[in-house]
Amino acid sequence: MSHISLDGQWTLTSPQHSHIHTTCTLPGDIHSALINAELLPQPYYGCNETLIQWVGESEWLLTREFTADSNLLDATAVDLNLSFVDTMASIYVNGTQVLSCSNMFRCYQVDILPYLQQGTNHISIALARNDIEAQRRADRLPFAVPWAVGNNQIPHMNTLRKTQCHAGWDWGICLLSTGVYNSLTLTPVYSTRLQHVRTQQTWLANGDCDVTLTIDCDILAEQTTQILEINFDKQIHTIAIDAAVKGPQTITITVTVTEPQRWWPAGYGDQPLYPLTVTLNNHTITKKLGLRELTLDTQVDAIGSAMTFVVNGNPITAKGANWIPLDALPSRQTPERYRQLLEDAVAANMNMIRVWGGGMYEHDIFYELCDELGLLVWQDLMFACALYPSTPEFLADVELEIVDQVKRLADHPALALWCGDNEVIGAIGWYDESKHNREKYVVNYDRLNRMLQQVVEQYDPSRRFWASSPCNGELDFGDAWHDDNRGDMHFWDVWHSGKSFDAYHSVKPRFCSEFGYQSWPSLPTVKTFADDEDWNVTSPTFEQHQKNGRGNSIITEMFTRYFRFPVGFANMLYLSQVQQAIAIKTASEFWRAHKQHCRGILYWQLNDCWPVSSWSSIEYTGRWKQLHHHAKRFFAPVMATFIQQPQQPLCLHVVNDHHQSMPITGKVIKVDWQGNVLETWALDTQLAPDSSEILWQSDQQLTAIAAKQVFYHVRLTCADGSVTENDHYPCLFKHAQLQQPAITIEWHQNNDAIWLELDCDYPALFVEPQLECQGRFSDSSFTLLPSHISGYKQRIYYKGECNLETLKQSLTLYHLRGSY
Repeated sequence: MSHISLDGQWTLTSPQHSHIHTTCTLPGDIHSALINAELLPQPYYGCNETLIQWVGESEWLLTREFTADSNLLDATAVDLNLSFVDTMASIYVNGTQVLSCSNMFRCYQVDILPYLQQGTNHISIALARNDIEAQRRADRLPFAVPWAVGNNQIPHMNTLRKTQCHAGWDWGICLLSTGVYNSLTLTPVYSTRLQHVRTQQTWLANGDCDVTLTIDCDILAEQTTQILEINFDKQIHTIAIDAAVKGPQTITITVTVTEPQRWWPAGYGDQPLYPLTVTLNNHTITKKLGLRELTLDTQVDAIGSAMTFVVNGNPITAKGANWIPLDALPSRQTPERYRQLLEDAVAANMNMIRVWGGGMYEHDIFYELCDELGLLVWQDLMFACALYPSTPEFLADVELEIVDQVKRLADHPALALWCGDNEVIGAIGWYDESKHNREKYVVNYDRLNRMLQQVVEQYDPSRRFWASSPCNGELDFGDAWHDDNRGDMHFWDVWHSGKSFDAYHSVKPRFCSEFGYQSWPSLPTVKTFADDEDWNVTSPTFEQHQKNGRGNSIITEMFTRYFRFPVGFANMLYLSQVQQAIAIKTASEFWRAHKQHCRGILYWQLNDCWPVSSWSSIEYTGRWKQLHHHAKRFFAPVMATFIQQPQQPLCLHVVNDHHQSMPITGKVIKVDWQGNVLETWALDTQLAPDSSEILWQSDQQLTAIAAKQVFYHVRLTCADGSVTENDHYPCLFKHAQLQQPAITIEWHQNNDAIWLELDCDYPALFVEPQLECQGRFSDSSFTLLPSHISGYKQRIYYKGECNLETLKQSLTLYHLRGSY
């Protein structure tokens, strides 16, 4: 018997609500239990957010029974294992308190054998109010510690070790959830307890890899010997442990892997994983190890200092997005949804995900999938956009949290970096208290941040600790929002400061870990939270689902700069996604074209935690926004982009991320809006490994009139069969003399494959085949050229489970000229 699961049905009651007596499934949260019992409206619909705040303003009690037989009671100890306990919780067994929890990010273990009885036993979890505890802790601080005003709707969340965005964010609903979000188990311990297994890789000159295992165990009852078994790399090793003396023991063994298969990030190679099993008595710990060398190059150079991840001796360009919690309702954070989102990231040619510091250390399934898929993980520690206490009590609690999380996560090959926080250095300059006494708050910050670094480096010396994001480097408290010469950068001048899209060309970050632009969700997603009468961007429901105060105004004002104003609600939504895609595309392509300077591009953000207007490229419903389709193109291993700087010729930059040379052929064409090819330039060359080079340039200076009449298009075919295409528009879209195209649609089906073939008489821009039903097409938001120019009809494949007739009824085709 390895463990007893306490997952499943618990009884839920509340001291403040005597009429509530229902069931709650654990792992799970209180809101979801009340929704399932029809005691709470759907939080994401309409303006229901305002109707459900009473849940977070209540205390809750979870109870259940379990059976202890004689075999269990004969154990030396019975460990109750809990994690993801949110947040202030008291655990009782048969009426006696056995554990007090106060940190959602701790992994708790307590021996409850002294409190068990044969037969039926009772366990209960009392969940206290987080808002009251936050205020109580704030009142006890020696000086004010500013919280994330403007993001959190509930004050002083920074005093609690809890997911900070549970109290709302500028994209997040305020639910202040509570519950237990991971499996609860009882583990009988017979004499010895297997506690932790940690590994360290040492790469040898001959290419072999020494894997050193450090195994922590506890001897609870004196024995002669205990046998530890290790199964790794098709080898079985046994070690006899001297169990004559009680207490903790640490065993170390090194296993040499000959001719190891190296683990690579997505796009650079495969992700082989080596199973590891360690067994002691009735306890087993299993892991999957990826063997790879990973360093962070921050060498000083002529510009400032680099920030380049180097994997297996090869510098890589990190391409990806920021990750927020999968769902505001933790019960809906399912393995299937984790897999879908992370597979969608890889499908868009991403190789890195940044776990943002205002969320949570993710569930095991997240990191396991990143290992499997080749997604490097930039791991923030859970501090964001506020200042934090540095009292002895707070530091001691956080230290235990970091030890737990580093031990849990350090063996994942995907884990690339530990980062101390999100924007906390910068936050010192945001609040009146810290602005007027900067020295005090810098010291306060440094006490916490140095402790974080010391603990991380003690338990995971193999990885770099990065103080904050953004950050210019160790002990550098400079302006990483505007200094693009060193460290990582957050560049928000376009969204928050209202600069035009070409402002992205004014900086060349060494690594941009945040930048973003909002869009509204698609109409099918809007239908999941708004009635027809609320289909207006200034309706109460739509504004409830826009958490950035100026968000809707920023989107519509930018329309007026670049586009002719759209007609109707559906086209407003569509054009917002065109605009968002152009913004992120403009930055990403420019920075990739300067790849020897910029080695990391992580846009904000990948996902949504509820249906909302936001910076995401994938909607809460799982639908790809237009941005995600563009990301698939601008993050492709070989990417071509037109760049024209002021008073400079139009240049075609072609980027090759492969560490091998790549032969390419293709052409650049100049086309007018009537569909006539005016000029053609053939291209045939070989791209150098890991390179960016200018393959073509035009010294033509278009007149203002001519700029409205033409555009440039490039199509390149690589030796591996992949294709990259892109366009350049010499004038603003609102000035371009676009023609209204007649687009023909042909449906085809062959066995399970369904696809569309599209053609047109005039060029059509940002063509989006949008489906009401589930699923998506293989491409979207593309330029559709007439087949007499391209030589073929545009073919896009359906990915999903709907049948052909449903698809025909479900399709709406959007394009830019059709939006006005």
